Amino acid sequence: MEKKIMHLILSLLCGISAFSQNRTEVAGKSPWGPEDEIGALNMMTDESRLAALSAIGSGQVYDLSVDYFVGMPSFDALGDPPYQYWLTHTPHGTVVDNPNGMGEKMNRKVSYTGDAISMYTHMGTHIDALNHFGLDGKIWNGYTPEEHLGDKGWRKTGAETIPPVIARGIMIDMLAYKGVSQLPKNYRINAADLQGALKKQNTTLRKGDVVLIRTGQAMHYQDAGAYLDQYPGINLEAARWLVEDRQIMLLGADNLSFEAFPPEREDNWVPVHTYLLAEKGVMFIEQMNLENLATDAVYEFVFIGASLKLKGASGSPMRPLAIPLK
Repeated sequence: MEKKIMHLILSLLCGISAFSQNRTEVAGKSPWGPEDEIGALNMMTDESRLAALSAIGSGQVYDLSVDYFVGMPSFDALGDPPYQYWLTHTPHGTVVDNPNGMGEKMNRKVSYTGDAISMYTHMGTHIDALNHFGLDGKIWNGYTPEEHLGDKGWRKTGAETIPPVIARGIMIDMLAYKGVSQLPKNYRINAADLQGALKKQNTTLRKGDVVLIRTGQAMHYQDAGAYLDQYPGINLEAARWLVEDRQIMLLGADNLSFEAFPPEREDNWVPVHTYLLAEKGVMFIEQMNLENLATDAVYEFVFIGASLKLKGASGSPMRPLAIPLK
């Protein structure tokens, strides 16, 4: 008994609640049916998209994506490849090599540049598909790798199934709420933080919204060392409040991992990832650029985003946009 009590005290001191530590974690079954592959994005309809587009009140467009470049910050600690870029054709090289067989005169007249990239699918501004993380051998809706994962990717919930997203968007600015230029290192954003920021911004959440959280990490994006030096993000309590209480459809943030690191739980190294993706079927976008929205104090907007249809992939690059409401 003493050992059990000591363990509980230590857990509390580490910020790990008994409820969170002992709660049952299982891959969720979709309320949208046994064939569902997009989870909470089923909340989006033709009517909801039209309602969002009808609320546009400006021609100004905010690009919420980051640049891709050699040396860009990436979560490559687990061995995933960094971003690579190389030229496949150059104007002078085509003169020398004559790859099209049309001769020097033609290749001097028509300059030709070509290039290629290699990258991890979870780099830059990207969306996590529902197959990215699972629990006990199952991903969202009970799909298993034994039945649904082939040599060329997942046959269920691959990135190609993610529809274009058009919805009301809300940006929650944690730096403005806290009145700081940077959050404390590896700060865990909780539900009270989100509620306080929304109140200060005079914004409210609605069912089916897209919610984007500004941690300020995008300010360091051009310096991979500074960007990777800390991992602020939301905690499990905040995720549960957004999904279960506010019924948010899609989440996003400007940080690398969405949730804070090191993990808040002893028994799960990515509890927010597994809760959102595997348990609740809620996708999220990472490594966004929310700085221009923050500068102009734009908290409500129409969110428009579409990802590459990478068949079977666990994530995909995305270029989301925000257009202010009326």
